Amino acid sequence: MTLLRRFLSVALAASLISVAAAQEAKLKIATVDMQELFKQYYRTNEAQKQINVERARIQKDNNERLARIRELETNLGNLKKQIEDPSINDSKKQALFKDWQMQQQEGIALDRERREFLQRRNQALNEKMVQRMKGILEEIRKLVEEQAKTDNYDYVFDKSGLSTSQVPFLLYTKDATDITAGLLKDLNKDGPAESAPVEEAAPEPSPAPSGGGE
Repeated sequence: MTLLRRFLSVALAASLISVAAAQEAKLKIATVDMQELFKQYYRTNEAQKQINVERARIQKDNNERLARIRELETNLGNLKKQIEDPSINDSKKQALFKDWQMQQQEGIALDRERREFLQRRNQALNEKMVQRMKGILEEIRKLVEEQAKTDNYDYVFDKSGLSTSQVPFLLYTKDATDITAGLLKDLNKDGPAESAPVEEAAPEPSPAPSGGGE
């Protein structure tokens, strides 16, 4: 009886393996390059252009604030020279020193306000950018899902995905169909003909004032 049970168990296991192998052989698999779709999608390009414009506006505002601070630094330097001039009497020097202190405090306050402004605006823009890019990625993901259902794919793998060690998750797939080109065509069917990927313009580092804030 024990031998019979063992035989039945082995036979059952073998049949399950055969069924699994047969099912696996019927799997319809596709690959897609999500990074390529995201980079080449005209809405990503439009979003990046708008972000670049907003970054340039922030930098322009920052430069105008810096110009005022530089002007104060120049005034402070001139006042310091007058204070150190031995030909100027003490009464005049005291008035010049009070003026120097007031302008120095103004410069410190303006630079603190400028830094807070820059941090606040850049943080708000970064958050806005993240939300827009998330929305675009979700739109692409839904299109991939719809295509997979239409073409009856069992699995669609993102071939651009990387592990934490920067090694592609998908190293090899037999008989997989790459659906990237078709999806990209669908994504850009309503986009302008001149639409092309735009590089992100990172804001230039702002030089710290050399005098008023220290």
